Amino acid sequence: MNSSEPLILAIDQGTTNTKAILVDAAGQVTARASKALRVAYPQPSWVEQDARAIWQSVVQCAAEVLATAPSTPVALGISNQRESVVLWERTTGEPLAPCVIWQCQRGNALVQTLKQPGVAEDVHRRTGLELDPMFSASKLRWLLDNTPGAQQRAAAGDLCLGTIDSWLLFKLTGGRVHACDMTNASRTLLFNLHALDWDEDLLALFGIPRQALPNVQPSTGVVGHTASESTLPAGIPIAGLLGDSHAALVGHAGFAPGAVKATYGTGSSVMTPIATPILSQRGLSTTIAWSQPGEVTYALEGNIYATGATIGWLGKLMGWEDAAATVTELAAACPDSEGVYLAPAFVGLGAPWWNANARGMIHGLTLGSGAPQLARAALESIAFQIYDVFATVQEEAGIALTVLHADGGASANALLMQFQTDLVQCPVLASTSTDVSALGAAYLAGLGVGVWSSPEALGALHRGEQHYAPSMAEPRRSALLAGWRDTLARVLQE
Repeated sequence: MNSSEPLILAIDQGTTNTKAILVDAAGQVTARASKALRVAYPQPSWVEQDARAIWQSVVQCAAEVLATAPSTPVALGISNQRESVVLWERTTGEPLAPCVIWQCQRGNALVQTLKQPGVAEDVHRRTGLELDPMFSASKLRWLLDNTPGAQQRAAAGDLCLGTIDSWLLFKLTGGRVHACDMTNASRTLLFNLHALDWDEDLLALFGIPRQALPNVQPSTGVVGHTASESTLPAGIPIAGLLGDSHAALVGHAGFAPGAVKATYGTGSSVMTPIATPILSQRGLSTTIAWSQPGEVTYALEGNIYATGATIGWLGKLMGWEDAAATVTELAAACPDSEGVYLAPAFVGLGAPWWNANARGMIHGLTLGSGAPQLARAALESIAFQIYDVFATVQEEAGIALTVLHADGGASANALLMQFQTDLVQCPVLASTSTDVSALGAAYLAGLGVGVWSSPEALGALHRGEQHYAPSMAEPRRSALLAGWRDTLARVLQE
């Protein structure tokens, strides 16, 4: 490698692992490292992580890839798990509570009390989001309520509240910068999509002091520099920040309306860019896809709580050491689930249903049902949920979605991808890269310092994809979807 060739460091901080990659000017990954993270479930439907462990994982992964670099990176980009929040001291940078994870439902009681006539509708108009505990505001409120003295200290400016991008940015800059980007801000229930700033009425609704929140910045452009205190080389421009789902859309170069991607992670996101905000009537989120200085691209998105998490749950239930491999092997051993459906509403249902009180169900068991049928049903539940959101996005965007871009761990599963293309009835292009979100962060960081001149230049970079085409007969597809809808109806009636 030519030591003069510009390199970009990208951090992809996810729910179950943190990843770091180095990317060259051709958009190719030259080094990578990852570290698994522990997720804790202290009460039913509560999900949390250690914020210090998140930070240490970033330091370790970055150090590992930087050890291979012939030169200091010209930029750093961050993609992150969205809606998860941290509370920390401004002077010491020490977290005062667990990081409350996006899946966590501990804010549900507050959300239910806020659902007075007109409130949910007003929140939706301002933010593009449903009034739901997945989004950050109720988690932030919980942290203030359950950390001694936090409300007063936050109001005085002594404490910082923020999404994961803001937490990492604060630590990377040695406490000099408390900021987040528009994509992360747009997932909090506190950000006005039209004014492009924190909304004073929503801050009052949730009781969140503005002075504790990060400054909102574009997704690309220099927002700070690494400090020596961060243990990374000092002076690297931090020039790209965005939520991981948005980063995946950028990583696919899905810049134009009509592009759509599905990320197959712990949960899933289906997202398509739109020119102007469309307030969904069918349970989708209107959000910000990414932003450049003076320019904002919006998106329609459907969020699903449990996709990959379903495979992990089944593996834990059955005692399988490698859940993903075992589920794939068993599912491939039977031609279908034999009428067994798994609705993974472990922490409620996300889009397009938005029912926080729904709980999981296995439907259609017979004496002939066994591990292969359960494995198949678990795998198929991922594709069914993606299909529901895909169909709703297409209807509300009013645009024919002719190709589905797929990424995330489960997108490497050929059985799942074939089932997915059969359901959506259009080609699925599954990325052969395991780094799509991290690449999206690298793209925007490189754009922010001039490594690439425009989104069009990013679109011209090489990306590997596996193609899948529909082959299922329509009568069978219709019957499978009817069984899925029947199962969901039972879950929603509980």
